[in-house]
Amino acid sequence: MAKATFGAGCFWGVEAAFRQIAGVKQTAVGYSGGQTKNPTYEQVCTDRTGHAEVVEVEYDPEQVSYDRLLEVFWANHDPTQLNRQGPDHGSQYRSAIFYHTPEQQAAAEASKKALNESGKLRRPIVTLIEPAREFYRAEEYHQQYLEKRGQSSCHI
Repeated sequence: MAKATFGAGCFWGVEAAFRQIAGVKQTAVGYSGGQTKNPTYEQVCTDRTGHAEVVEVEYDPEQVSYDRLLEVFWANHDPTQLNRQGPDHGSQYRSAIFYHTPEQQAAAEASKKALNESGKLRRPIVTLIEPAREFYRAEEYHQQYLEKRGQSSCHI
């Protein structure tokens, strides 16, 4: 098994998208990239902890490639919006890839470059690519939030 961590705005819809991918064994929503230890949702929403809302994906690399996960990441948010997605704004909603290995870093940088150069987007990508940091699992009511409510996607 391998791990991948992505921040793409509100974590509910992002988690739902990754859960649909064959080879993804488990997902968890949470917070990463900040300085506060064990932050709560309320703390992260203040935009003062430095954390991004993220999805941690546990996947079988023999069934799904990291490149495929990157495709899902890019397709499920607007990576040209700085610190916002749709009506949600603040650094907690930033677009970020938190890599766990040098190979993930190289793949993330290559896919960002290719998408930037593809002409598919009107503005440059602002997605941050950073080493994975401590992951703090969000409160249980956030886990598989849309699935629990019989929804398949968010407003974004």
